[in-house]
Amino acid sequence: MQKEDLFIYSNSEELAWAFADQFMDWIQDFKGENYHLAISGGKTPNLMFNALADKYVNSPLWQKVHVWWVDERMVPPTDPESNFGVAQKLLFSRISIPEEHIHRIKGENNPENEALSYSEQIKNHIQQEDEWPVFDLILLGMGDDGHTASIFPNQLGLLTSKQICEVATHPATGQKRVTLTGKAINSASKIIFLVTGKEKAERISEIFNQKPEAELLPAFYINNPSWIIDEEASRLIE
Repeated sequence: MQKEDLFIYSNSEELAWAFADQFMDWIQDFKGENYHLAISGGKTPNLMFNALADKYVNSPLWQKVHVWWVDERMVPPTDPESNFGVAQKLLFSRISIPEEHIHRIKGENNPENEALSYSEQIKNHIQQEDEWPVFDLILLGMGDDGHTASIFPNQLGLLTSKQICEVATHPATGQKRVTLTGKAINSASKIIFLVTGKEKAERISEIFNQKPEAELLPAFYINNPSWIIDEEASRLIE
């Protein structure tokens, strides 16, 4: 992992506000008609959603943004665990984004059917290269165990799946999820990890210090990402 792809902020709030500004700059500079963004759940994206809604509530740039999900728990949209539900509450309900630009994974549906349906939606809306969709930006998080999207350490086969979306199973709870696969993620134009907190420091050190343990971590296999993290998450990087 190259250190030039690493950006460190003093805390999660500073990171969220700075990245919100950077994101809107990218939208401003984007020459195309539709900007396709895939988002993840988690505390750091949630802070960013609040920053975007507070600072850019009336921005006309939302008219060109299409929002997709990296993964989703198979729960109804009203469930507190729904990634869509949280984003709807914190961001979409507060900004002027066309409803048809929000492409949610329907967590209330059968997981296998929804994985196929969401894959087809992606194919129908997003330009492809070598039969893989090219998202303009994918925002990823990383779990304490090194998982990203819903690709867990015991399901590394999802990194090389030939499908755009697959059903994943949380190793501890057995909860079903629909997730983008590794190849679908790695085909994006830009990939950003947003990671905060001291509990993530050991995994980040394994990746950046190129330790053998990193090969067990799904996040290690994401191609050419930029890492935007806070000081607590960076504390073990050599």
